[in-house]
Amino acid sequence: MSEIPSPSAASTDVVAAALELFEQQGFEATSVEQIASAAGVSRSTFFRQFGGKEDVVFADHEVLLNDVRAYLARGHADPWRAVCEASERVFRHFAADPDVARRRYSVVRRVPALREREIVTVFRYERLFDQYLREAIPGLDPLEAVGFAALVTAVHNHVLRRLLRGERVRIGVLRAALDDARRRYGVLPDDAGNADDVVVAVFPRRMPAAEVTRRLRERLT
Repeated sequence: MSEIPSPSAASTDVVAAALELFEQQGFEATSVEQIASAAGVSRSTFFRQFGGKEDVVFADHEVLLNDVRAYLARGHADPWRAVCEASERVFRHFAADPDVARRRYSVVRRVPALREREIVTVFRYERLFDQYLREAIPGLDPLEAVGFAALVTAVHNHVLRRLLRGERVRIGVLRAALDDARRRYGVLPDDAGNADDVVVAVFPRRMPAAEVTRRLRERLT
């Protein structure tokens, strides 16, 4: 699996310095000048890399959203699984440096404006998943697409929040929860073999009709 592109070392240093200052002094009490000084960059460089203090807090998410968009655009045999794998990519990114992720979580929790922006950011992931499913599975009921997108996002956030609160949570915990989400939607593939001339397909009653059609089409081609 390809790695998520990382921000430049310079911008990473700025983010780390900003989060440390936000945690020590408070978000509102910390100035851009203080962040730039602590990171060893000029004020103009800061604004060139980031639009403002809020953007520093959410810098990783911009990288991740672009990565998720590109990953889903590659095309996947199983769109439902692709959405779950995209969610796992986001989790891996934060799990790779949990200390920074926890510091960001601590800062966001204390600032109402940041909490509101976090809600909007979460919705951007959900909307990406929703749009991808509708495009990848023609005829899919929009309610099925948005419901699955919301479920995957909620499951991911629940498991990630456990990590951010200090638990030792591995990717397998998230993967098992996402498998359960697919199972609830009846879209977890079975291991049935293929016959040469006769195709017998059994699908859960709850599986979306558009997904049944997609799978039948795959088996018959």
